[in-house]
Amino acid sequence: MSEVVLLGMSYTIKKPTPSTAELTITAPPAAYQKYLAAAAERLSTRTVIKGFRPGKTPYEVVKRALGEMAILQEALEGIVQESFNAAVKSEGLETVGSPKIEVEKLAPGNDVVYRATVGLFPRVTVADVGSIHVAVKSKPVEEAKVAETLEALRGLHATEAVKAGPATGSNKLVIDMDMFLDKVPIESGQAKNYQVYLGEDHYIPGFNEQVAGLQKDGEKEFSLDFPPTHYQKMLAGKKVDFKVKVKDVYERTLPELSDALAQKLGQTSLEKLKDLVRRNLTEEAEQKAGQTAEIEILEQLIAKSNFEQIPEVIIDAERQKIFFELKRDLERHGVEIEQYLLDLKKTEEEMRRDFTEQAEKRAKAALISRQIALEQDLKVSDEELEKEIALMRKVYRDDAVALENLLRPEVKQSIATALQNKKVMAWLKEKIVEM
Repeated sequence: MSEVVLLGMSYTIKKPTPSTAELTITAPPAAYQKYLAAAAERLSTRTVIKGFRPGKTPYEVVKRALGEMAILQEALEGIVQESFNAAVKSEGLETVGSPKIEVEKLAPGNDVVYRATVGLFPRVTVADVGSIHVAVKSKPVEEAKVAETLEALRGLHATEAVKAGPATGSNKLVIDMDMFLDKVPIESGQAKNYQVYLGEDHYIPGFNEQVAGLQKDGEKEFSLDFPPTHYQKMLAGKKVDFKVKVKDVYERTLPELSDALAQKLGQTSLEKLKDLVRRNLTEEAEQKAGQTAEIEILEQLIAKSNFEQIPEVIIDAERQKIFFELKRDLERHGVEIEQYLLDLKKTEEEMRRDFTEQAEKRAKAALISRQIALEQDLKVSDEELEKEIALMRKVYRDDAVALENLLRPEVKQSIATALQNKKVMAWLKEKIVEM
């Protein structure tokens, strides 16, 4: 293990595993002196030193007031950043994530010595795309689906009037509802002024049948099984008790399916409206078929490609993303992640561990995409990136936080990676997909 001298500093390197590198870096005082001066200036802006304005205190005065060790500790980040980056560049390492820094020696007037352990992108041998066979299976749109969509459009333009008597047919009920699991109220399971449309399928099978026939001020208690695929895992497949009270029942009058309705929706005739609906449904079906094909492509590539050991930092980053996506989805449905974990009787760490298999698959897909981009020279130009960011600025023009985030280098890099992944998938589809 030979020592390399670089920029007045020196380092040694070893690789404990194929996916990690360990650099021991030594920076003598002469190499880090400039960082001491900058550190002293920063400290002087945060410290009141009698007789001097903030940021204008001479180095020697700061040293006497605060001590050399305080200055060196303040300078350490800059010393590490420059020396680590220089060593990584010199070795041609492709690192991932932030390095783990362990300071071995830190004393004024002496060499700064630290050890940096960092993950490396593993080597990936991508499977021969000629061995991958995927067909796009887009089903033709059935007329029944067109009719169903037209009925939904009628429903959106229905007129409503309060009625006396029981709810029947396509009536709407406005109810207050409470849900219980094992006789315990469910967190976020209370709803005021909840609207139920008898003419539409409810996400809980049997719900509409239970409330049909109720009238204003009517009350009812009943139990139903939640769907096994429900997004709230603590409720999926469980028997839930309901207590409802009807506040109002509305008679809904749907407009006739006619040229007049089509014109209200921006079309010249009913036939034109039907054609538009059919086209939209066809495009939606084709988009879903394309997404399914993309998943199949990646699954086959993952199964047939070879990977070196994947660093834990990559797997953990994917686990973090999955957890964040779950949290965001729950919040959209009014569920706090803390309550979700409590209902599942799991800690956040246990939940993250549950995501390991999914995270590994996503990491492999990302590594394959990155490798193909390198091999096929699929790059995202500065113009392409700026164009995408400009579009995002329009979308988030009223969101100050999102606009601020678009200026951050890591966010720009994430956008560039997403654009590159799209290029890779387009290349794969061209090579693989059978139409």
